[in-house]
Amino acid sequence: MPSVAVKLYSVFFKLILKRRLQNRIQNPNLNDEMSTSFGVTSRPEESIAAANPSFTDGVATKDIHIDPSSCLCIRIFLPDTCLVYPDLDADRVRAKRSELESRSFNSNGISRRNSYGAVESCNVSASVSNRRSSYCDGFNTDDLNVKNENGAYRGYTPFSDRCRKLPLMVQFHGGGFVAGSCDSVANDFFCRRIAKVCDVIVVAVGYRLAPENRYPAAFEDGMKVLHWLAKQANLAECGKSLGKKVDSRKSDVQGHIADAFGASLVEPWLAAHGDPSRCVLLGVSCGANIADYVARKSVDSGTLLDPVKVVAQVLMYPFFIGSIPTHSEIKLSNSYFFDKSMSILAWRLFLPEKEFNLDHPAANPLIANRGVPPLKRMPPTLTVVAEHDWMRDRAIAYAQELKKVNVDAPVLDYKDCVHEFATLDMLLRTPEAQACADDIAIWVKKYISLRGHEFSY
Repeated sequence: MPSVAVKLYSVFFKLILKRRLQNRIQNPNLNDEMSTSFGVTSRPEESIAAANPSFTDGVATKDIHIDPSSCLCIRIFLPDTCLVYPDLDADRVRAKRSELESRSFNSNGISRRNSYGAVESCNVSASVSNRRSSYCDGFNTDDLNVKNENGAYRGYTPFSDRCRKLPLMVQFHGGGFVAGSCDSVANDFFCRRIAKVCDVIVVAVGYRLAPENRYPAAFEDGMKVLHWLAKQANLAECGKSLGKKVDSRKSDVQGHIADAFGASLVEPWLAAHGDPSRCVLLGVSCGANIADYVARKSVDSGTLLDPVKVVAQVLMYPFFIGSIPTHSEIKLSNSYFFDKSMSILAWRLFLPEKEFNLDHPAANPLIANRGVPPLKRMPPTLTVVAEHDWMRDRAIAYAQELKKVNVDAPVLDYKDCVHEFATLDMLLRTPEAQACADDIAIWVKKYISLRGHEFSY
């Protein structure tokens, strides 16, 4: 059973959340006219973690507003392993990673797994002085095109040659569609952990929240991010074909496409280090609903998203519901943190009033004629559920339906855990939260590793 502290925190959490949801439902200003507004991606009560473009804790971050017509934004989490050549100095990599683990997130003794990508045109000697690291030993700051301060990588424009290509993981935060943000303290902590243990570039999506922007705004934002990633990859390829330096007052980037003001249109971190052909979707709670929608749409889009390819998705305690209750929905309806009554309030705020239905395609994955594509074309799907989560049965049933059509769809069931046990601010530092991240890394490696299926369930 959850600890007494968790139970007490759950009581206060539910009281505050229920009051906020009821206030938004009763607020007369939240009318249909607001559905066309610019939108919001976070709430005033949310604690925000500032972006930090240095590798002081092993992961650099920065925020980008990618849609001028809305508030849609992303936060990129870039692990420092993108600047390390593991095949040249394995001992050094292990020593550096041990140092990072000893000082970040109190995660001593946790092993990290890497899926090393291809090294491009690596014309360097095996001597220590010529090996690149995020601390710039052996290279001067002119080579890296950044400013080096106190031994930390500080710049926004990494050196574009001889860099490791890392898989992309597009992450959608939780919050019942009405709360949460991609740059909250809890989500920032979780994404940093995932970037390290999975050795991926995490792209956390700040989608538009309800009721200011109801369905399908958040789902459409998820697809917009995938199209933006595809556009960035294509612009980067065009930049490589230019073979010249673009003069710019805002950037000094090798071969990047520039706009009328001379600013680069290419996101340099993704251009230098991102591998869009190995893209994984990860959704937390209601974010899992968005991830599943994006996965279906990406399959249906076919080559329109090239070179982005969704190779797998991870659904962490998805926010599924239906009109016919499952056994867990009856037995655990008053469970910890997010009980069934509050979840229904969140769905009322998210779905348009005329479309409110617990069997809506966005809410219930088990309804017939949910839309294209058929389940057999879905990417491999890992589902994470918790013992004390009333939504667990429907998530497990969805995984079973995927298995029936030969889709790799394992389920990780964590005992004595609650909804959002691996992502809620109070629970992030628990052993179960770290174990969940490690388990996700093991499974994801099957589909993003260039060395074959090193791990499997």
